[in-house]
Amino acid sequence: MPETTFLIIDGNSLAHRAFHAIPHLATSRGVTTNAVFGFTSMLFKVLDEIKPDLVAVCFDKGKVTFRHDQYGEYKAHRPATPEDLRPQFPLIKEVLEAMAIPVLECEGYEADDLIGTLVTRAEKEGLSCIILTGDRDALQLVSPMTRVLLTRKGISELEEFNEGRVWERFGVTPDQFADFKGLVGDPSDNIPGVPGIGSKTAAALLKEYGRLEEVVSRIDDLPARQQEKLRDYREQALLSKQLATIERNAPLEIDLDGCRWAGPDYNRLLPVFSRLEFKTFLRTIREKLGQAEDGKDKPSPGEKQLKTHRVPFQQVKRGEDLSLLLQLCRRSGRVALALCGRRGEGPAAAALALQPPEKEGPGPTVHYLDLDAPALRTAALETLGAVCRDPEIEKLLHDGKTALWLLQHHGIPLKNLAFDTMVAAYLLNPADAGRDPADLALEHLDLVLPSRSEEALAARADAIWRLSAVLGEKLRLAEMERLFYEVELPLVGVLAEMEMTGVAVNGERLKEMSRELEGKIAALSRQIYHLAGEEFNINSTRQLGNILFEKLELPVVKKTKTGYSTDASVLEELAGSHPIIPLVLEHRQLVKLKSTYVDGMAALINPATGRLHTTFHQTVTATGRLSSSDPNLQNIPIRMEEGRKIRQVFIPRREGNLILAADYSQIELRVLAHMAGDPNLIEAFRQGQDIHTRTAAEVFGVAITEVTAGMRGRAKAVNFGIVYGISDFGLARDINVSRQEAREYINNYFTRYPGVKDYIDRTIREAREKGYVTTLLNRRRYLPDLFSANRTVRSFGERTAVNTTIQGTAADIIKLAMVRIHRELQEKKLAARMILQVHDELIFDVPAEELPVVQELVRRHMENALVLDVPLVVDMKAGPNWYEVKKIEEPAGEPPRQ
Repeated sequence: MPETTFLIIDGNSLAHRAFHAIPHLATSRGVTTNAVFGFTSMLFKVLDEIKPDLVAVCFDKGKVTFRHDQYGEYKAHRPATPEDLRPQFPLIKEVLEAMAIPVLECEGYEADDLIGTLVTRAEKEGLSCIILTGDRDALQLVSPMTRVLLTRKGISELEEFNEGRVWERFGVTPDQFADFKGLVGDPSDNIPGVPGIGSKTAAALLKEYGRLEEVVSRIDDLPARQQEKLRDYREQALLSKQLATIERNAPLEIDLDGCRWAGPDYNRLLPVFSRLEFKTFLRTIREKLGQAEDGKDKPSPGEKQLKTHRVPFQQVKRGEDLSLLLQLCRRSGRVALALCGRRGEGPAAAALALQPPEKEGPGPTVHYLDLDAPALRTAALETLGAVCRDPEIEKLLHDGKTALWLLQHHGIPLKNLAFDTMVAAYLLNPADAGRDPADLALEHLDLVLPSRSEEALAARADAIWRLSAVLGEKLRLAEMERLFYEVELPLVGVLAEMEMTGVAVNGERLKEMSRELEGKIAALSRQIYHLAGEEFNINSTRQLGNILFEKLELPVVKKTKTGYSTDASVLEELAGSHPIIPLVLEHRQLVKLKSTYVDGMAALINPATGRLHTTFHQTVTATGRLSSSDPNLQNIPIRMEEGRKIRQVFIPRREGNLILAADYSQIELRVLAHMAGDPNLIEAFRQGQDIHTRTAAEVFGVAITEVTAGMRGRAKAVNFGIVYGISDFGLARDINVSRQEAREYINNYFTRYPGVKDYIDRTIREAREKGYVTTLLNRRRYLPDLFSANRTVRSFGERTAVNTTIQGTAADIIKLAMVRIHRELQEKKLAARMILQVHDELIFDVPAEELPVVQELVRRHMENALVLDVPLVVDMKAGPNWYEVKKIEEPAGEPPRQ
C-alpha cells in the first residue's frame, strides 16, 4: 500500500525567499507581486513533484512569541519586513485559499512550532512528512518518517535532508540539532550560543557527550579553553538551546483530516490569477483543462473541475441556412466575428455571434461556418464575404488586423469595423502583454473559454460580443472614447493595408551591401589581430576578455560570474586606452549590421511580391508608440554611415514612383513646450528659432549669435535629456563633462524654463496621486514603479511618468495624422501608398505625378493633427530611395523650419 504523504510548508520562509529572489514585479495597477509569484511558482513545482495527500502552510502570527518572554533580545537584530513584502502576505494567503490549502497561524507561536506540532501528530498516525522551508531549525524534526527540503538558491534549488544528510553536513543527529544551536548560536535569530565555539567543536562535543546538558555537567572533563568558555556562558548555552527548540505541542485547532488535499479550486483560483496578472499560470490551467476535456490527462479523483463557458452554437450545413444567416446578420446590424486561421492562408472556420430574437435571452446566438467543408466551401465564403462587405453591419473583432489578413487571402474586404477587443483592452491596460480573448473573458466577464476547436471558436465569438459592451463602457468611464474611436480603431485598417502593401526592396543592392560589409569586417579583423598579436574569435566574450585584460593588460572595468565583461559600456569606458578598442567597437557594429539587418532582411523578402511585409504592433508599447518586427524597420541604426546606407535598398514599388519622407521636426520638444506652458520655450518655437541654439544661449548666458557648435551640441543633449528625465550623471556621461558641470547645465535650463520644472514636478505628483499619467488624448499608463520601496526603481518610475506624457502624446499625434492621411488618399483615389512609420516619420510610395497633391495633404494633416500652443512642423524629402531623399522646398511665406 503506498505511503500517505503530508507536505508542510513554512509560509514565512518561502515568502521571504521569493521576495528576495525575484526582481521587482507589479501589476499594471501598481500592486507588488514578486513574492506572490515566486511563492506560487515554488508551490506548483513542489506539488507537481511530490503529489502529496495532505498539505498545509504555516505562518508566523505577530512578532511576539513565547520565546520573547524567555529572552527579550530574541530576533532583535532581524530587519523589519520590507514595505513591499508586507502587503503580499494577504495575497499569498488568498492564493492558498483558492488552492484549497489550509493556512495555519497561532498567536504567540512561530511557523516552526506549528510545523513541529503537525509533524508530531502526523508521525503518530503513520504519515510520511516533507517539510519545505529555508530555516535550518527544521532539521531537528528530521526522522525516519520526516524529510526536510531546504531552499538553497533563490526558489529554484532545493536540498533534501534525511537523517544521514544531517549527520554528513553538520556532524550531529537531527535529535541533537537544538543542542548544536545552543553551542554555536544563530545570528539570524539573535540566539547567542557560546562565543568562541564553532560548528566543528560543537559537533565533537555532542558526539562525545550526546546532550548539551551533559556537556555543561562535565565541564571539568573538557580541555581548559572550552572549560573557561562554558563556565562563563553555561546558562546562555542552555537558554540558546531552549530558544532553538521547536515546540511540538502548539494549540492548533485543526485535525489532520482538515489538511487532506484533492487539488485546487480552479473556479476561485483563476480570478485571483487574473487580478494578479499571472498569465503563465492562467495558460497552464487552461491547457490542463483542455487535456482533461480531450481525455488525454484525466483529473485525479476528487480534483475540483473548472466550469467552462459552454456556448450553444448552430453549425451551418445547408445552402438555405447560409441565406438565412445573411438575413439574420443584416437584421441584427451587428456581428461579432471570430476566425480560425494563419496569416498567409485563408480562414479555416468562422463563428458569428448575432443579436438573437428577444425570446432567446440576452446573450447572442452563435453560428459556425466550416470554411474547409468541400460541399459548402464556396457558398460559405460568399456568405462570409457578403457579411464583411456590408457597410451597414457593424463588425466586432479581436485583433482586427489579423482578421483583415485572413480575409484578404480570398479578396474579402472588411467594412465597418466597429470594435476591436484587443485594442480596447490595450488602451485600458497597456502594460499587459497578454491579450488573448480567453484572458480578457476571464478578467472582464468571469468566463473561462473552452479549448476544443469548434467550441472554442464559438465561445470566442460569444466572448467578443460580450466584451465589446463591457470594454466599451470601461473606455467611456476612462474618457478614452475619442482615442479609441478616432485614432486606434481606424488605425487597425491603416496598418493592415501598410503591411499588405509592403516595402519594395532592391535585392541586388542588398547582396552587394552584404559583400561590402563582409570585406570591411575582414579588414577590421586583420587590424585587430595585428594589434592583439594573434588571431582569436573577436565575437567571443571570453577570448576578447583574455586579449584585452590579460595579454594587453588594460584596466579591468567589470567582471561577471563567467569572467571579464566586454559589453559596450566597458569598451566605451576604455576608449582611448588602446587603439584596439575603437576597432572592436566598429567590428561589432558592422557584424550586427550585416547579420541582423542586411542578411536578416534579405531572408524576409517575400518571393512572390519582392517586398518586405513587416508586422506593425499596435498593442505592445506602454507609451502608445508603434513597433515593428520581421523585420524591425523602426530600429535600423542610422548614427553610422553604413547603417544609413541600408536605406538605399528601400525603393518605390514601380518605375516612375518616388519615396516621400515626412518627418516631424522636434515633435517631442514641441509637445513639452505645449504641456509645460513655458512662455520662453513657446516663444522660441513660435518664432521659428533653432531651439537648441536658443537653449544654448539661455543656459550659457550668451547672445544667440555667440553660440558655438559645441554649445549647441550640449544644449541639444540637455533638451532631449529633459524629455527622458536624464540625471546629472547621465548627462555628464553623454557629453563628457563633470557631474558638477552637467548639474549646472540642468539647473540653468530650469532657471530659464521654469515652466518645464513645474510641469515635471506636477506630473510626478499627480502620477503618485492617481497611479497613472495621461497624454493629451487621454491615453493612460499605469506606473507601479512609483510606489516601489527601491529608490532606483522609484526614480525610473518618475522619469517614465514625464516621458510617457510627452512621447505618448507625440505617438497619438502621428497616429491621428496617419488615419486622416489614409482616409484622404482613399477618398481621392490616389495611387500613393503609406508604407512605413518610423517613430516621428512617415514614408510614402508616390507616383511622381501625384507628388504635389500628396505632399500637400500629408503636410496639412501632419501639421494640423492636433492644435498646440506651438506650431507642428514637418520636414518633407523625396527621392529614388529612402537614403537619397532630398529636401522639398517649402511653400512660400511660411516660417523657417528646423
